[in-house]
Amino acid sequence: MSAINATDASDVLSQYQLKQQSGAEGNSELGKNEFMELMLAQLKNQNPLEPQDNGEFISQLAQFSSLEEMQKLSGNVDDVVGQFRSTQALQASAMVGKSVLAPSQIGLLGAEGVVDGTIEVPASTGGLRLSVQNQQGELVRQIDLGSSPAGVKSFSWDGQDGNGNQLPPGPYRIVAEASYPEGQQQLSTMVSANVDSVSLGQGGSVTLNLAGMGSIALSDVKQIN
Repeated sequence: MSAINATDASDVLSQYQLKQQSGAEGNSELGKNEFMELMLAQLKNQNPLEPQDNGEFISQLAQFSSLEEMQKLSGNVDDVVGQFRSTQALQASAMVGKSVLAPSQIGLLGAEGVVDGTIEVPASTGGLRLSVQNQQGELVRQIDLGSSPAGVKSFSWDGQDGNGNQLPPGPYRIVAEASYPEGQQQLSTMVSANVDSVSLGQGGSVTLNLAGMGSIALSDVKQIN
C-alpha cells in the first residue's frame, strides 16, 4: 500500500463511507481491512507536534462500528422482508379456487345461478333496494330489501329476472340504493367471486385475478368464503 500522508488520511471514516456508497468491488471484509490500514497510516503519518486526540480516535472507531452494525441490520431487515413476501405469496396461492368477498359492483352469474354479496349501509334506512343490470345496461331485476339498520347487509340474487325466468351466465351490474330524507343514495357493495389465479408484482405486491371481476389487491379482500 502506498504511503498516505496526514492530510490525505485526515478523514478515514469518510473515505470508507464513500467506498461503501459507490458500490466499489470487494466484500465487506475487504472494506474493514482497508479502514484499518488507512487508520494506521494516519497514525504513522500524523504530525508529531499535533498528534491526533485520543477522543477523536475513539470517536472514529465508534462511528465505524456503528456503520458496520447498521449495514448488518439493513441486511437482516432485507432477509425478513423477503421471507414475509414469500410467505404472503404462498398464502395467496392457496386462495386459488376459493371464493372471496371483495369491493365490486360486478357479479358473475355462474352455473350455480346465484350471486351473493353485501351492502354497506351508512345509516338506518326504511327502503333498501337492489337493482341488477345486464351488460347492455338494461334493468333485469329489482329486489326490495325493506328497512335496514346501519351496518353490513347481506344479499343473494337467484339469477332470475322479474318474471322468474333464469338469466344466462355472465357478468351483471349490482346497484344498491337506500332511501333517506334527502333522497336516494347509492351504496357500496361487495360481491363474492372465485379466485382464478394470483400475480406477483414488483416490490412483492400480490394481486388476485377474480373470475368476471378483473384484478384486485390482496389487501382489498374482506373475507374468504
